[in-house]
Amino acid sequence: MRIHIGTDHAGLEFSKQIQQHLSEAGHEVVDHGPESYDPIDDYPSFCINAAHAVVQDQEAGIEALGIVFGGSGNGEQIAANKVRGVRAALAWNEATAKLARQHNDANVVAIGARQHTVEEALALIDWFVAEPFSLEERHVRRIGQLAEYEATGAIAGHTIDA
Repeated sequence: MRIHIGTDHAGLEFSKQIQQHLSEAGHEVVDHGPESYDPIDDYPSFCINAAHAVVQDQEAGIEALGIVFGGSGNGEQIAANKVRGVRAALAWNEATAKLARQHNDANVVAIGARQHTVEEALALIDWFVAEPFSLEERHVRRIGQLAEYEATGAIAGHTIDA
């Protein structure tokens, strides 16, 4: 599987260790930055680039997921979710990592580098990457509604008060 990674300065050391872990597990890892430590860098472009690459790969039929890191993972998740076609989920334990894939078919996971040890982050990533989407009808339906809203601003048969 191809795995795209984006971070900021807070996740840079995690990123390097996680890239090595994923490569050793047989995954193709693509690093979207940053390349060096800058304590005042900005995460949005790194995370958006990683998320965009996931969508491009998936649209091309390439099995791909993304991982974004930052101090809390919140901003990085928000940035990734600005990319059309991305379903980024913040994971902080085994259940959230697995349910992101099982129920939401999340294609990007966000992790707070200041919230976890490297070992904990590796476990979150391994659970996320290994977990398949359940394909349960209710989850497929809900993901379809989200995609419809993303594309049109509406969900057929539902009222949106925007």
